[in-house]
Amino acid sequence: MEKQTLGFQTEAKQLLHLMIHSLYSNKEIFLRELISNASDAADKLRFLALDNDALYENQPELKIRIEVDSANHTISISDTGIGMSKEEVTDNLGTIAKSGTASFLQSLTGDQKKDSQLIGQFGVGFYSGFIVAEKVQVLTRKAGLSPSEGVCWESTGEAEFTVEPIEKAERGTTIILHLKSSEREFEDLYRLRSIVKKYADHIAIPVEMLSSSTGQNSDTESEEESSKQQFETVNSAKALWIRPRSEVSDEEYSEFYRHISHDFEEPLEWSHNKVEGKLEYNSLLYIPKRPPFDLWNRDGARGLKLYVQRIFIMDQAEQFLPLYLRFVKGVIDSNDLSLNVSREILQQDPVVDSMKNALTKRVLDMLAKLKKKDKEKYQQFWDSFGSVLKEGPSEDLTNKEKIAGLLLFSTTHTDHEEQNQCLDDYISRMQEGQEEIYYIVAENFKTAKNSPHLESLRKNGLEAILLSDRIDDWLMSGLQEYSGKNLRDISKGKLDFDKFSSEEEKAKNQEEDEKAKPLLERLKASLNERIGEARVTHRLTESPACLALSEYDMGQQMRKIMEASGQKLPESKPIFEINMGHALVQKLDALADEDQFDEFAELLFDQACLAEGRQLDDPASFIRLMNKWLLN
Repeated sequence: MEKQTLGFQTEAKQLLHLMIHSLYSNKEIFLRELISNASDAADKLRFLALDNDALYENQPELKIRIEVDSANHTISISDTGIGMSKEEVTDNLGTIAKSGTASFLQSLTGDQKKDSQLIGQFGVGFYSGFIVAEKVQVLTRKAGLSPSEGVCWESTGEAEFTVEPIEKAERGTTIILHLKSSEREFEDLYRLRSIVKKYADHIAIPVEMLSSSTGQNSDTESEEESSKQQFETVNSAKALWIRPRSEVSDEEYSEFYRHISHDFEEPLEWSHNKVEGKLEYNSLLYIPKRPPFDLWNRDGARGLKLYVQRIFIMDQAEQFLPLYLRFVKGVIDSNDLSLNVSREILQQDPVVDSMKNALTKRVLDMLAKLKKKDKEKYQQFWDSFGSVLKEGPSEDLTNKEKIAGLLLFSTTHTDHEEQNQCLDDYISRMQEGQEEIYYIVAENFKTAKNSPHLESLRKNGLEAILLSDRIDDWLMSGLQEYSGKNLRDISKGKLDFDKFSSEEEKAKNQEEDEKAKPLLERLKASLNERIGEARVTHRLTESPACLALSEYDMGQQMRKIMEASGQKLPESKPIFEINMGHALVQKLDALADEDQFDEFAELLFDQACLAEGRQLDDPASFIRLMNKWLLN
């Protein structure tokens, strides 16, 4: 048997049934598709008329008109575009997935292709009319042909259609949808207006409908009354993001922001860009002034409004920005994207990833410029969205350094709760020889500010970042370093300030460490169940003791978040550090009675827990012991 090459066979009726009933998830999209086709027809005429002005037939106005006849249950979508000849009608409407727009686009070159606003891709949008219609009629005449060369195409969507000649005075196409009895809701003019505003508000061709003061057509309406009907443009026909920035006023930018975000306030900042080259798209991104109520719902609706050649595709296209920038509002318009056939779903591909990377950098650059030029405005942004931006370093390793440069903190330099110091500010104040950025994480600002761990830093004139947001532990675990400087949690591991100490202090510290060994052994035996280790510390100057964590232990904030989410955590015991120069520790060391020693050690340990903002295992026992020793 010889090798054969055979063509696919298509069951047209079954294919049409699939397209009508399975391709689109939302019935109202039929109007978007038919308006897109009408817009393409107008754009084709505009291009062809550049070489042959006679194609306008002394009627240069390009428009789309939608009419409803509630008596006959029809919707008509008319355009004054290029129209079709009999051959084109048979070829384009009689061949499923044959796109006249795609073929026309292939014939364009250079600037023509770049300047086009053609929308159609797959050649299936026309058949969406059968979602709501039991019969579809197409009345059309190609520009330049005589009125007698009009064509009427008609089908019930059952794999057959008829074509016959008609007299048509005006160029262009009229599609008449004879609605199914179950789809009469689309006879409502207000419903149709809302669909036009949603999907086609920004196409360049005006879309006309009866004015709201004029009633819908009816069978009792006289011809004279019909001629008096007033039509009005229902779409804005202005895509702000397509226009050059120099032509758009601040008031227009603000008004458009309110339109797309439903926010009553003006935006804090915006960025409008047109990208050309390997990728081509337009973007208009906004930073709001205030956070929405659902900002902390990471699973909530978010993302940019997606358009393709001014036609609305998707309301929350979350694929173009990372989760930590979910507060950004705006639009993106591109013809380079891979959409599914119904143009309702954005497919994941390298183009989307490239655009996401570019848009992410665009937002971060916009914030960096705002931080540099207007500190007051940036502070307003930070107060609203700073905690969300802190999610960035752990989620976006590529831009970790950029995000870190945008973070603001409270520090011991100012000692107030307002977060207004950045890491660059901290680095500019670092002492000679200081190689690390010090920070402390606590339950709240006051606990952080008064932490015993800060005592030796203050003694040595060193600054520390004070962290108390719920996300701060996670932030620092993802950040770790900035501008070549390691970030150091002063509550973890041993702190070495020898480089800032005199030789005399170093010798004194070594002597204390040696003398403390017996006391440390007693403490380890007494508090064995509650501590991992007891050791002398030189980080304290005023407090008798403090709790530290091992270098790689999980912070207390992170443990609480993990526990709240129901996750099992590894056992972790704190390190009990004592200040040998403090009178209470010296009193403890002098206690010969082991029962008294145990009680006093317990009391000092619980004090250290409270100073850290930890909850006591047994508060009543602590109060009883404290009262007893206060009376001694």
